[in-house]
Amino acid sequence: MGESFENLCRLYEALERLNSRNEIIDLMSGYFKQLTCEELEAVVRLSTTGFEEALNVSWATVVEALKGAYDFDLEEFRKAFDETGDVGSAVKAVLERRQGPRQTLLAFKPLTVTELYSSLREISRVKGPGSRTKRLRMLKGVFGKTSPPEVKYLVRILLGDLRIGVKEGLVARALAKAFQVPYDVFEKAFMLSGDLAETALTAKVKGVEGLLGTSYRPFNPIKPMLAGMAYSVREVLDEFKGEAAFEYKLDGARVQIHFFDGRVRVFSRRLKDVTVSLPEVVAVVKKTPSLENCVLEGEVVAVDSSGRPLPFQELMHRFKRVKGVEEEARRLPVRLYLFDILVADGVLTIDMPYLKRRRLLVEKAGSIPVVDCLITQDIEEAERFYKSSLEMGHEGLVAKRLGSTYHPGVRGRDWLKVKATLDNLDLVIVGGEYGYGRRYRWISDYYLAALDPSTGGFAVVGKTFKGLTDTEFEGLTRILKKDIVRREGRRVWVNPRVVVEVAYNEVQKSPKYPSGFALRFARIVRIRWDKRVEEADTIDRVREIYRKQFERKSMPP
Repeated sequence: MGESFENLCRLYEALERLNSRNEIIDLMSGYFKQLTCEELEAVVRLSTTGFEEALNVSWATVVEALKGAYDFDLEEFRKAFDETGDVGSAVKAVLERRQGPRQTLLAFKPLTVTELYSSLREISRVKGPGSRTKRLRMLKGVFGKTSPPEVKYLVRILLGDLRIGVKEGLVARALAKAFQVPYDVFEKAFMLSGDLAETALTAKVKGVEGLLGTSYRPFNPIKPMLAGMAYSVREVLDEFKGEAAFEYKLDGARVQIHFFDGRVRVFSRRLKDVTVSLPEVVAVVKKTPSLENCVLEGEVVAVDSSGRPLPFQELMHRFKRVKGVEEEARRLPVRLYLFDILVADGVLTIDMPYLKRRRLLVEKAGSIPVVDCLITQDIEEAERFYKSSLEMGHEGLVAKRLGSTYHPGVRGRDWLKVKATLDNLDLVIVGGEYGYGRRYRWISDYYLAALDPSTGGFAVVGKTFKGLTDTEFEGLTRILKKDIVRREGRRVWVNPRVVVEVAYNEVQKSPKYPSGFALRFARIVRIRWDKRVEEADTIDRVREIYRKQFERKSMPP
């Protein structure tokens, strides 16, 4: 009959109750061991982020499907959400109170994980005219086969937030343990294939030898290495204890470019394919034959008629454009600057030290500019370079250890960003209020939250309506209205999907929010369409910033 979705939901329930990392890995690895290959693929894909993007299902569509499959009452849901604070748990509570006789049929034919995955994959493939109606009908059919406990997690899967306290890295460790392969071997194979489910199947069927035989696959995006934060050039030099490479930190959008078999594909920081939106990037790379069979990292910058960089928000219009691209390219041209090379002549280079990769990149870049770089241990020289970056309209510097290798998906201390506005935070919009005056139709006063690693949820640390244009307010309102889970008069609470960069004057202690902190004079600098909510700053970082404010003055009682 196959592994039931009900059993997978029991696993999720058990994982939610665990705090120990080792216990989580043990429980998951034991579960993975007993799955068939087909079941393993389904479970891994259902249990990790990214699947919901292909589905592209909004909260409004989920509600409509629930209404069609059950006697689902929105007012009851809002009350349940007030009690639980979780969409999936609130839906489960409503359905359990209204459970009909149809549910008794489930005992005879439970939904299997492979059937569920197959159904959701079919929904993701529906395109073209009438697709929303067809997708909605198919989604109703899936809901009709599930019990309330299963719906709790199905809703979370659809919305891309399982909330079981398990990130992709833990799933990878559990898979390595399940199939008795060294984690570093599993991790490297995963990075090369870019597909966790496929790597899991290789480990299950072929073991260590199969994983070691994994080769880099062209057009498979590699997770970007991330930079930590430094509060000054001096801090960088003190920490690196010797020469450091300082690169200009451009105010643009990070891209990863793949050039194989005469074809070029461009991926965003979130590894979405944005090739269609950036034809001039494709063109300039194709004109550089030395970059054939390479994977490159760079920054795309929007520029004005004089060549000076334009604000990041302007650039984001280009990344979202799929129609009228040529006209938009004439209106808002972009320039490509390269800063790293991850594959050269078909060979992975991430294990090379930074300095060697940099020299290789300069050698191959041709006429494409490489981000300006200064290698020094002289603080005055580094400070002048930092100042020149700011004067040219850039954000600051990225400092890199000369001997550091490239660590995909890792935010460490081998790369450190030094910015003029050090304390900007990437926060998530979890709610908002309709404004007044000309803003009365827009959700425009936003509740801003930091990621809380201890719960997997979000902790509100501030609220603001400042920083965005009327056009941005209007666009955000359209997006947020689809994800409203609770209304309180003119206030709404939404599923966390949108990341914004927030500037402020200081972090204060505050009893107003359960987090215990509030941002003073918060204002939105830009919407980070290029970031997932999992990449938002944490409440731990907010605490760290609060503490650092008092390194040179007394901390309040």
